[in-house]
Amino acid sequence: MAFQKAVKGTALIGGGAIATVFGLSQFSQYRNKHGALAQVQAAEVVPVKNHLPTREQQIVALQSSGEFDVLVIGGGATGCGCALDAATRGLKTALLERDDFSSGTSSRSTKLIHGGVRYLQKAIMKLDLEQYRMVKEALEERAHLLQSAPHLSAPLPIMLPIYKWWQLPYYWIGIKLYDLVAGSQCLKSSYVLTKSRALELFPMLRKDKLVGAIVYYDGQHNDARMNLAIALTAARYGAATANYTEVRHLLKSTDPASGKLRVCGVRCRDVLTGKEFDVKAKCVINATGPFTDSVRKMDDEEVPNICQPSAGVHIVMPGYYSPDNMGLLDPATSDGRVIFFLPWEKMTIAGTTDSPTDVTSHPIPTEEDINFILSEVRNYLGADVEVRRGDVLAAWSGIRPLVTDPNSKDTQSISRSHIVTISDSGLVTIAGGKWTTYRAMARDTIDAAVQEHNLKAGSSKTMGLQLEGAHDWSPTLYIRLVQDYGLESEVAQHLASTYGDKAFEVAKIAQVTGKRWPIVGKRLVSEFPYIEAEVIYGVKEYARTAVDMISRRTRLAFLNVQAADEALPRIVDIMAKELSWSEQKKKEELETAKKFLYYEMGYKVKTDQLTDSSEISLVPSDIERYKKRFHMFDKDKKGFITILDVQRVLESISVQIAENTLHDILNEVDLNKNGQVELNEFLQLMSAIQKGHVSGSRLAVLMKSAEENLRRRAAIPVDRSGGGV
Repeated sequence: MAFQKAVKGTALIGGGAIATVFGLSQFSQYRNKHGALAQVQAAEVVPVKNHLPTREQQIVALQSSGEFDVLVIGGGATGCGCALDAATRGLKTALLERDDFSSGTSSRSTKLIHGGVRYLQKAIMKLDLEQYRMVKEALEERAHLLQSAPHLSAPLPIMLPIYKWWQLPYYWIGIKLYDLVAGSQCLKSSYVLTKSRALELFPMLRKDKLVGAIVYYDGQHNDARMNLAIALTAARYGAATANYTEVRHLLKSTDPASGKLRVCGVRCRDVLTGKEFDVKAKCVINATGPFTDSVRKMDDEEVPNICQPSAGVHIVMPGYYSPDNMGLLDPATSDGRVIFFLPWEKMTIAGTTDSPTDVTSHPIPTEEDINFILSEVRNYLGADVEVRRGDVLAAWSGIRPLVTDPNSKDTQSISRSHIVTISDSGLVTIAGGKWTTYRAMARDTIDAAVQEHNLKAGSSKTMGLQLEGAHDWSPTLYIRLVQDYGLESEVAQHLASTYGDKAFEVAKIAQVTGKRWPIVGKRLVSEFPYIEAEVIYGVKEYARTAVDMISRRTRLAFLNVQAADEALPRIVDIMAKELSWSEQKKKEELETAKKFLYYEMGYKVKTDQLTDSSEISLVPSDIERYKKRFHMFDKDKKGFITILDVQRVLESISVQIAENTLHDILNEVDLNKNGQVELNEFLQLMSAIQKGHVSGSRLAVLMKSAEENLRRRAAIPVDRSGGGV
């Protein structure tokens, strides 16, 4: 009864506030009409190429195509968006990326396509029209992104739990305003839940003092694959796009009319071959995200910085930490940040942090940030859900290229609005913004480029333009993959949601398993639906390193660093065959990828949990129990166990595990890296497991299972057997 009264009161309070912004929402109708016109324009654009050019062909095109109208530096979401916008306007377009497409910030996001609830709150509280416009534009772009790549994106309900009665009207008004600003582009209307209904939908939620909850909708996507889809679509529309092509410096020439030096191209280097060459262009666009200022300083060393980088750390935990189709929002953390807790790829993402940082190509997640996120997660989950440090399967840090506000003291108050600047020499720079608004950012950038450089092009044609894989995709496409090719249902669903209508091309090259079922599709690792054929197809999608494959063609590195590490040898073998790698090159790729997992994807901080837990905090009875278990393997009382000891015990219980797998299992615990696990190391492991610092240790599970097996097989004494003579 009290809850119903609160809801009614909330409606009365919120009605007035909503009415005050109703007029602003009418603007969306005007924009929707223009969006409809733009969709008609997009439908008139016909892709130039039915087949993707190879990377080698793209490099040749860059060298031999003469002067381009537009040359974009940067292969993130914004850079690829600029290339697609320019190419679909009929402009001769090139794009250069020194690493891989989406290798930076664009693959390390929260995976949300959203307008920004917190930005709307700031807009209302501070009467900030700029923030309001940014949210409104983002909500319109959210709808576009969901329509342009439905296989890679979908609406996601997000729950905002309420623990104080007064918060109910406050947050309800804010969320309803969010719906209202979206106008006809609102995904689904938000709604209020009772306590019992909230716990039914999100059973892991903390019950104590829970009043109810509000659920609203935003979008979610596979960010790296979305970025790649934009790049591939640009290539199909004729853009010469090349990853691993580094800009060394800008080229300039004297403008006959003004007598001033103007940017007229770049000197670049093919990172894979080392060959350098010039690419000429009427207009050069700087879309390098956090590296914006470094490119601007190539143009003018004295130019002041316009970007203030901010680091955002995310962690990935097992899927059982959240419902399959319901996210969670913590709107006010202990230090004023916002934390999302979201289901993604059958796992759970938690993040993000927000702190000033230095610009680097290899950002590293810190233990401090990981523990902060875990601490905030614990505040919202029930006491019966133990949030363990050892359940962090992967962690990463992304650098947001926020636009500097000179009056701001901290990065949290900086808007993500984008700005387009043009230097005296004609270099066009796009900075700031957010993933969701990449298309609008690209539109504004190309509009500015067309005007500044007198390029012959019409208006943007990307609104309503479908991206790679979207044209013939349908929610039931995976069924055809199962029926026509004999793929596992889980694998088929994964291929359909990753490649869209291109999933059939992957299925065609999938290997026969030799089993009754599935007929085709050998998995890279057993617990994830990624198959070996994706590695072959990934090479066609311009993947050139093992890191490309584990982090951006597949998302293994972002989901489980240990699983990615397991898959690496096979991935390297397949890529070596496709790209004609030498044994030395294979070794280098393996080492580079392992280093990437260790530092950038949280493997180091994960393994440090065992290394740093040198003290053994076990009670005497547990120590004796674990010593007995250890000595079952260490029959010779050496004080350590090796692969041979483990193999001997496994053979006695008729269990077979490949030697290289056993080596990996022991290596996880072998702190000294001397090929053996000592008693002290084993006790450290069991202590860390008890404290929740480590989970999922294969050695611990294997030894416990073997011990139980041996006990069951022990001879029964005559006096207990019920017989004998």
